[in-house]
Amino acid sequence: MQLPVVDIQGGSVGTLEVSDLLFGVPMNAAVVHQAMLYHRANARQGTASAKTRGLVSGGGAKPRPQKGTGRSRQGSIRSPQWRGGGIVFGPQPRSFRQRLPKKMRRLAIRCLLSDKVREDRLTLVQSIEMKEARTREMKSILAGLDATSSVLLVTQVTDEAVVRSSRNLPRVKTLPAPSVNVMDLLNHDRLVITVDAIRKAEELWGGGATPGDVVTAPSRPAARTRRTPSRTRTTTTRRRTTAAEKKPDAEEAAEASDAQSAEPEAPETQGSEA
Repeated sequence: MQLPVVDIQGGSVGTLEVSDLLFGVPMNAAVVHQAMLYHRANARQGTASAKTRGLVSGGGAKPRPQKGTGRSRQGSIRSPQWRGGGIVFGPQPRSFRQRLPKKMRRLAIRCLLSDKVREDRLTLVQSIEMKEARTREMKSILAGLDATSSVLLVTQVTDEAVVRSSRNLPRVKTLPAPSVNVMDLLNHDRLVITVDAIRKAEELWGGGATPGDVVTAPSRPAARTRRTPSRTRTTTTRRRTTAAEKKPDAEEAAEASDAQSAEPEAPETQGSEA
């Protein structure tokens, strides 16, 4: 997408190629509305506090007897129905903070920036440089840029001379590029932004890509395979001795006993007679 670039006098300087990811997004009113509620809720302090009947000092004594007066029963002058009594269900300190996904916040800013371009309410300036803070000079610069309504002036970084020159002008607000938010884009009719601020915005919300760039998804590291140690189970198999294996042992024992019985007995020696 090409955007015209002008100088501080309003004269044409040329064109600038910007990212369609930032300035060519269709409007998503639901996301913008949710982002607006997010900013407004987080801006609340939540310090409102009202005293209940237990917090109001006094009222410890019973105002009148329980019976005998013909009037209603009352236990304390700090009851809610009494003047100067406590407040029923009054506000108490609480947090109104909400959470919004980062992608939705960035999408809301992209939608509003793209809407400014479509409705020709964005002025791209080459640079805004001021040697000293002079409100009259800033007023003439904005008049030359045809920015007479409510103006949001965005620079790359905070410039003290620009901030001091514009802070006394009604309906003019100066912000650095990283501080641009949904509420300021909605509350100001015209957006005046410098070329350096455009590049910074593309880095923040456009992914830093131009229409000619090829955006590739980051490669994920290879998943580490977990090696499971192999458990070798040593099984001891008890071998059963079969009857065929037992038979030779029995035969050997029988042969051994036969051999012992076959041995000749030693003759007995007779002693000499005295």
